[in-house]
Amino acid sequence: MLIILAFIILFHITSAILLFIATIRNVWWVWEDYAVDLWYNCNSTNCYDIPNSSTYGAAYLQTVQATMIMATILGCVGFFVFILQLFRLKQGERFVFTAIIQLLSAFCVMTGASIYTAEHLNFEDTRKNKNGEYGYAFVLAWVAFPMTLLSGFMYLVLRKRK
Repeated sequence: MLIILAFIILFHITSAILLFIATIRNVWWVWEDYAVDLWYNCNSTNCYDIPNSSTYGAAYLQTVQATMIMATILGCVGFFVFILQLFRLKQGERFVFTAIIQLLSAFCVMTGASIYTAEHLNFEDTRKNKNGEYGYAFVLAWVAFPMTLLSGFMYLVLRKRK
């Protein structure tokens, strides 16, 4: 049982780290010497705010920002709830709330990354970045999705273990 708990803790921490990196780093979309993320456009020398990011036309970008922040927060809260439930609740009741939090985190990651996948070229100047490619932070967001989903399911299975 201790090995399973250690594995789940490591898995949960890894998924939280991936969520932090995916939300913070400036490499969701790259081309030539430019990079774009959820917050800034950067070239080789400077970073600046995404133009018109607070307008109605950028609602998708605000949605992606909100869902990625929520996923990160839920992942961290889920870990602290896991630690509290580990020592406070009796067997059979443990980890259900943690599992729900992790599954919500996975849903937020999936929603944010899906919306970004569908809409990222509609907002930016497509003449500049049409030939770009997804950066590693975008890939990490998609890697964090199955990890948080699997973590949520592992908590559900673990709740009945002795």
